[in-house]
Amino acid sequence: MKFVDPTNDIAFKKIFGDKDKQEILISFLNAVLDFKKDKTITNVIIVNPYQVPKIEALKETILDIKATNQAGENFIIEIQKKDLGNFSKRTLYYTAKAYVEQLDIGNDYSKLRKVYFIGLLNFNMFSSENFISRHLILNQETQNQDLDDFEFSFIELKKFNKSLNDLGNNLDKWIYFLKHAKDLTLIPKEFESIKEFTQAFEVASQYNWNKQELEVYDYIALKEYDEINALETAEKKGIKKGIEQGVQGTKTEITKNLLKEGYSIEMIVKVTGLTKASIEQLKSDL
Repeated sequence: MKFVDPTNDIAFKKIFGDKDKQEILISFLNAVLDFKKDKTITNVIIVNPYQVPKIEALKETILDIKATNQAGENFIIEIQKKDLGNFSKRTLYYTAKAYVEQLDIGNDYSKLRKVYFIGLLNFNMFSSENFISRHLILNQETQNQDLDDFEFSFIELKKFNKSLNDLGNNLDKWIYFLKHAKDLTLIPKEFESIKEFTQAFEVASQYNWNKQELEVYDYIALKEYDEINALETAEKKGIKKGIEQGVQGTKTEITKNLLKEGYSIEMIVKVTGLTKASIEQLKSDL
């Protein structure tokens, strides 16, 4: 048996975004957010349920997961494979956008419900050695969470180094699944007795994927690999550092050089911060 990589965008969406297998997402959210007793999530509505996208539409498709629970609270889950800069600001933007979009024109602020953002990162973002960190808005004097409508959780996958024998709670098991499912050929005995995990492994089995889904999965995997390699190459050449320090000239000059080197427009947007339209104009001028 061969399993897909759950951190692949389409794989994660297929595993955790299936409206017919909500138990998987519920278990994951309760584990990550440490919800117990009266806070336990018992039901979710997946706002953007899994649907295999067409490859040509992937550039315009955001493969995250959005859901609400029985209390109307909102959840955003995003996977980020590479540090492209300003991720913390993007996190704040996505969360604030989800908060504001709850209101219609009437501006009845009492209808606003809490938004939780969960970021799964394949890079280290914080100095702490813990693989999970939770971020709240606290009163500086009292340390009370007086403004409690925003909450952020980040899981830095590279900091999770537990073996199967070391796994304790469901959070450990979910992170192990995310990191190692692709390397397994059988469902580990530590997971066999838990319905949500056996379901997740079942969905992750390539045997249960159709041809179109596997094509999209492979396309995303190759695209991620190419983007990471391109960024690493750019960093080695000092391009990223040059942009930040203004040493290697203007962003326009750097963009022209990257275009001549054959980098994609999407990649240059991420490296330089210029708009797609301005890069396309520079490309046509060349």
